[in-house]
Amino acid sequence: MKIIPAIDIIDGKCVRLSKGDYNTKKIYNENPVEVAKEFESFGIQFLHVVDLDGAKSRHIVNQKVLENIARSTSLHIDFGGGLKTREDIETAFNSGAQQITLGSIAVQDPEFCLGILEQYGPEKIILGADCENRKVKTSGWLEESDLDVVDFIFQYKKKGIQQVICTDIAKDGMLQGPSTGLYIEILYKTAVQLTASGGISGIKDVYKMKDLGCTGTIIGKAIYEGKITLEQLKNFIENA
Repeated sequence: MKIIPAIDIIDGKCVRLSKGDYNTKKIYNENPVEVAKEFESFGIQFLHVVDLDGAKSRHIVNQKVLENIARSTSLHIDFGGGLKTREDIETAFNSGAQQITLGSIAVQDPEFCLGILEQYGPEKIILGADCENRKVKTSGWLEESDLDVVDFIFQYKKKGIQQVICTDIAKDGMLQGPSTGLYIEILYKTAVQLTASGGISGIKDVYKMKDLGCTGTIIGKAIYEGKITLEQLKNFIENA
């Protein structure tokens, strides 16, 4: 299972939110490159970068941060937030992303997303399925759709999506454990390659996600608040 630390960006800085609420913003480091390099020094190979400014403004904003991280590390980066046009997607790939996550646009314009999937292939495109009370949310989690998250994932799986990041917004940044029941249902009903995101509170949760069959786990606040150490993650990676 991939260990995937998260770097969320507002104003070029590394931040975390609680339940996606921009008013809860906490700055952890003003230099995301330093954070990424520290992750890499502990054997971590993957990184999840979210342009929160982009998600809110509906176009890519922090591509320079992405460029700097890609230039300064060898991390495999998946990037999301504000990717609404082919130009934004090309910018993300040209700035160093190996994969992109399509969330809001997957709800709002499925035909566009399927065209991107066909153009770049399923190994480069991740479906972002962020939900609250099972309903998929969009636009930096500020807007709610009427789509059930499991149905949403299943429909995209039938059309070629293989990789999914699912965040239960109620769990995100709360350090109270992940949405295990939801992930079990997704794995059972859709058989996608699932990356769990949100709620990781300690190393025990990481092992739990591995045992469920997740192919990746995104870890954010638990690292920044010291609930999980990078040494623990290094040991997990080495033992795995």
